[in-house]
Amino acid sequence: MKSTQKELRILQTGCLSSEKRASKSASSTFREIIDNAVAILLAAGIRNARFDTEILLSHIVKRDRAWLITHMHDRPDYEVIEAFEAAVKRRAKREPLQYIIGLQEFWGLDFIVTPDVLIPRPETELAVECALHMVGLSTEHVTVVDLCTGSGCIAVSLAKALGQTRIIATDKSMKALSVATINASKHDISDRILFLEGDMFQPLEPLDIRNGVDIIVSNPPYVRSGDYSTLQPEVRAYEPEMALVAGPQGIEMHGEILKSASDYLKPHGALIMEIGLGQADLLVKMMLSANAYTTPAIHRDLAGIERVIVATKI
Repeated sequence: MKSTQKELRILQTGCLSSEKRASKSASSTFREIIDNAVAILLAAGIRNARFDTEILLSHIVKRDRAWLITHMHDRPDYEVIEAFEAAVKRRAKREPLQYIIGLQEFWGLDFIVTPDVLIPRPETELAVECALHMVGLSTEHVTVVDLCTGSGCIAVSLAKALGQTRIIATDKSMKALSVATINASKHDISDRILFLEGDMFQPLEPLDIRNGVDIIVSNPPYVRSGDYSTLQPEVRAYEPEMALVAGPQGIEMHGEILKSASDYLKPHGALIMEIGLGQADLLVKMMLSANAYTTPAIHRDLAGIERVIVATKI
């Protein structure tokens, strides 16, 4: 008898769960669950709340935003609503949208991202643009080194654009290199990039490439340690600190690159580095005092910020 009562309770619970799922699904349209989510994200201090909710929901239903906009009055399944609510809850805690969906677009390509790598930023595309300009039309027998590769966004983008160019990418984080390797495979250029674990130039030492590299490109950490606490919660609480913070001045990693880059670059080879706000003047002085480079050029991003420094080896 006790067993029968227990089974009855289980059946009743299952029926109630089914009724709850059916009720929730039947009573909510895409527009309604989006509006509710927008209110939650706005209360959490997220400015682009509607954009974020639409991206999250599009990712869950595996449709683009255009499809979603034309199906706002449809009623999604309970499983979709549950998954969406879980994703919104994560975003309300200020977890980056890119980590939730696991993707970020860069240079027209989709890159897998995890909390082990820095999320690629649009301004970093300027470093890719500068590298392509320096290589020019001839891509045969060209060697490019990408330091601090992270997700591999620079290396993979250059590999896709430059045909037979040889690319070597280094990072001291094995977890980051795992993500970069996956991205190279995703875009079918695994055979074109050599990924090496180690700090800066250290993994290049066994290779016979001194005075043989055409381009050294890097997006190194450039946040001042004193500024770290002022970063947005999405950055400070979720992205890898070692990919962000350089030291008290913010240009410590750039200085390390400058010390060794000229040993690896060919004559007239180019050193390309992304930089932070207000760092250009000091880096220009450092480059000129090294007596190994021509006067650097500074390139501004779309916001008008000095973002990339380029110098060629004398």
